Amino acid sequence: MFLTISTTGSDERPATDLGFLLHKHPDRAQRFATAHGDAHVFYPEASASRCRAALLLEVDPVALARAGAPDGARYVNDRPYAASSLLAVALRTVFGTALRGECREMPERAAEPLPLRIEVPALPARGGAELVRRLFEPLGWTVLAEPVALDRRFPEWGESRYVRLELAGELRLADALRHLYVLMPVLDGAKHYWAAPDEVDKLLRMGEGWLATHPERGLITNRYLMRRRALTERARERLELARLAESDDAGADEIDNAVDEDTDTEERPVPLAVRRREAILGALAEAGAARVLDLGCGQGQLLRELLKDARYTEIVGMDVSARALGAAARRLRLDRMSERRAARVRLLQGSLAYTDARLSGYDAAVLCEVVEHVDPPRLPDLEYAVFGAARPRTVLVTTPNVEYNVRYETLPAGHARHPDHRFEWTRAQFRDWADAVAHRHGYRVGYRPVGPEDPEVGPSTQMAVFTLEVAT
Repeated sequence: MFLTISTTGSDERPATDLGFLLHKHPDRAQRFATAHGDAHVFYPEASASRCRAALLLEVDPVALARAGAPDGARYVNDRPYAASSLLAVALRTVFGTALRGECREMPERAAEPLPLRIEVPALPARGGAELVRRLFEPLGWTVLAEPVALDRRFPEWGESRYVRLELAGELRLADALRHLYVLMPVLDGAKHYWAAPDEVDKLLRMGEGWLATHPERGLITNRYLMRRRALTERARERLELARLAESDDAGADEIDNAVDEDTDTEERPVPLAVRRREAILGALAEAGAARVLDLGCGQGQLLRELLKDARYTEIVGMDVSARALGAAARRLRLDRMSERRAARVRLLQGSLAYTDARLSGYDAAVLCEVVEHVDPPRLPDLEYAVFGAARPRTVLVTTPNVEYNVRYETLPAGHARHPDHRFEWTRAQFRDWADAVAHRHGYRVGYRPVGPEDPEVGPSTQMAVFTLEVAT
C-alpha cells in the first residue's frame, strides 16, 4: 500500500519544512513495525521548491491472517495492494504527532495551510469516483479520481471498484492526514479489525472541526463504525451537539453584528452578543447565584465575564467539543491564572443529551443560544438532563426570535441566522415550549427581551428565566 504527500515552497519558506511537520528527516529512509507488516517512510524528492514524502506499507499476509482478517482475506486477498484501514492505521502510527498538529520546531507552519498534493495509486471506492468527490470536495480538496480498469488488456471487462486518487488543496497538514485516516476505510467499506465502542471517540476526535458539518456525515459515520447501529446512533447524537462548538455565539453574531456595521449612527450600537451576556449576568445577580453552570460554553465568552465578578465562587463550563474547550482555556488564560482564581473555574467535556452527575447541586445553569442547535427529537433529552436530573435553582435559556429576522437586511428571507440552527422559534412557540418544561419539572418561568424590542416583531433574542418552585 502506497501514498505520497507533497508540497511546494521557496527559498524563504522551503518545501522541505514538510520533513519537520511530519517529524521524518528527508535525508533518511525509515522503517516502522506495525501489527501487520513494516511501514517505510522516504522522500523521492526534497528541495526548496518541492518536497514529496512517501509512505509504503508492506503487509505481512501471515500476520494479517493470524490477527483475524476480514471476510475473504484469510487466503487470497487484495489488501496488500490497495489502500485500506491497514494503511490508515499505519498513517496514525508513523505520523501520529503530525496528526495532532504538533511541531515544536515550526508551530506556526503546523498551524497554517500548505499547498498539498496527495496521491494514492490504488484506493478501494465502494460507490465509485462520484462518492470519492462527494467525500473530499466539501473539505476543500480538488479531486481527481480515475477508475482503474479490471484489466487493461480487456477493456470490455469494464472498471474495477478501485480508483487512482489525487487530492490538491490548501489545508493544514494535520487536517489532511485526518481526512485520509477517516475516509480511506470509509471508501473501502471494511476494516481489518472489529469496531469496538472506543471507535466512536476515535471518529469524533479525528473528525473534529469538519465531520459534524460534512454533508455526508451519515454515510461516513455508518461505514466507519461498520454499520453497528448502537455505535452509529451514539456517534450521530454527539455529532449533532458538536455543532454547538462550531457556531457558539460567533455564528449568530455574524448576522447580529452585520446590522450594527450597516447602521448609520454616530455611536456604534452595542453588539447583540454583549447585550445577551449583560442580560444573563443581570438575571444571575437577581437570582443570587454563586455556583453557575454554562452549558454549551463554546469558546468561553460568558465564562470570562463570570470570572470578573467575585460573587461567582464556582463556575463550570461544559461543551461537547474538546476544541471549543481548548479555545475557552486559552481565552481565560488558565495556564497563567493564579491558583486561587483557577480554583473558581472548571471546564468539562460532556453532552446535554445525557444526564451527568457532575452537573447536580448548582445554583444556576445558562443555556445561551444552545437549544436552537439541537434537533427537535433530541430536545426532550436535553430537557430532562437539565431540568429533570441536574435541577439547578435557576435556569436561563436564550434563543433567537425568528419574527425579528425580517429586520436583518443582510439575511435572505426564509433563512436562519446560522446554517446550523435546526429551528428558530417565534415568541409564542418559545413560550409554549418553556411553559410545558416548567410545568413538567416544577419550575415557574418568566420572559425577558434581549436587545432592542421592535413594537411589531419583538426583540432579536428572547430569554426565559426558570425558577425552581420546590427543591426535591
